[in-house]
Amino acid sequence: MKLPICLLLAISIASAQKPATATRADALHELSTQLEALSHRVSRAVVQIFSTGYVLNDARESGSNAAIVTRQRATGSGVVVSADGYIVTNAHVVSNARQVRVRMADESPGEANAAMQPSGKILEARIVGVDRDTDLAVLKVERADLNPLPLGDSDTLHQGQLVMAFGNPLGLENSVSMGVVSSVARQIKPDDTMIYIQTDAPINPGNSGGPLVDADGRVMGINTFILSQSGGSEGLGFAIPSNIIKNVYNQIKQEGHVHRSEIGVFAQTITPQMAAGLGLSQDWGVLLSDVEPGGPGDVAGLQPGDIVASLNGKNMGNARQMEVDLYRYPVSAKIDVQVLRNGTKQTVQVVTVERHGDPLRFADMADPTKNLVNRLGILGIDVDQSVAALLPDLRKHYGVVVAARGGDSPYSGEALQLGDVIYSVNNMPVTGVASLRKALDGLKDTDPLVLQVERSGRLMYVTLEIE
Repeated sequence: MKLPICLLLAISIASAQKPATATRADALHELSTQLEALSHRVSRAVVQIFSTGYVLNDARESGSNAAIVTRQRATGSGVVVSADGYIVTNAHVVSNARQVRVRMADESPGEANAAMQPSGKILEARIVGVDRDTDLAVLKVERADLNPLPLGDSDTLHQGQLVMAFGNPLGLENSVSMGVVSSVARQIKPDDTMIYIQTDAPINPGNSGGPLVDADGRVMGINTFILSQSGGSEGLGFAIPSNIIKNVYNQIKQEGHVHRSEIGVFAQTITPQMAAGLGLSQDWGVLLSDVEPGGPGDVAGLQPGDIVASLNGKNMGNARQMEVDLYRYPVSAKIDVQVLRNGTKQTVQVVTVERHGDPLRFADMADPTKNLVNRLGILGIDVDQSVAALLPDLRKHYGVVVAARGGDSPYSGEALQLGDVIYSVNNMPVTGVASLRKALDGLKDTDPLVLQVERSGRLMYVTLEIE
């Protein structure tokens, strides 16, 4: 009996589709298996961080005449980047911390503990260094057998690329989420001091400091913050790019702090409105709006109004990219800067210098329980060898650096500024916080108070009096 043509066609189609369906199912299972293996490998390098410290509440907020020191606890995530115990996390996770503990990943072979209480070992960690500008910190635990993750090249990321975020959101240990790269270089506001990788991989409080990894398990970023109207994850997560992490990590590991290079110019991102108003030849890129007189850029021949095309052959798309690229070069490096001036391209060689330090960097070195100088309303730190290294041009090798504000002071007059170095009280030398307190305590309320300080490289006298 002959079968109808339509039935023969249906059988033929069904036969042809059967292998394709099986192939698709096998591919789906293969993808799931690969993601599971990647998750297991990465999780071994992800840690949970517990920090305890003290913060000084503003006296005005507390309704009191005295500053109040309160205990502060914080949790976050981190990622192991070396077998001998170096861990990278966010600076805000360990801000003001006096004790940091790290829960390592569970090393037991089975998975029985995965759904139960955390079972990884808790180790004491040391803060090697903190960089406020990038919100990065490096910790160290005493272990030599860890499973680190490699730092990838964030310049190779592409929009739409698959990524996974690891961490401890809301204290839930060892969590993973998946998404794509939404943007490879997001500035939260124009000419922001940082650029970020934007991802829709769900990130929540507690994920801070955890790694954002690619399909090869390389760290492409450190999860840092979210933008949210509800307080929860809305698909707007941001991570610090790995190339910035590499630079900060290597410098902190070697020297305990970060040096940044500059060339004595102020650069701005060109916008269409700026280009139209100034009659520029292009409506994108980097414009030098100022060149510091006598600075390295000025000496090399750079001029305000130059459009920066490239640094050492790398095209510059915006001002932040230029600043980040300059960070990567060591102090005294020679950089070929190609600029567009009056329609003509020309290249000049500029020697980098170290960027002027941020006075806020001393705040992390101060302990409110030990460094409070009540009568001046400041937190001060002794000028020791490590502090002197951050201030290489100090006139004297002793004194007290004003690290932070510490509440109200009974004195009025010219305010001390962050980064000021106090050398004397009424001509009495100040060798450290203890001697500063002693000198102040020896004064009567009716006595004059004149401090000798160094501010921005200049010696000056600051006169204060009781209100």
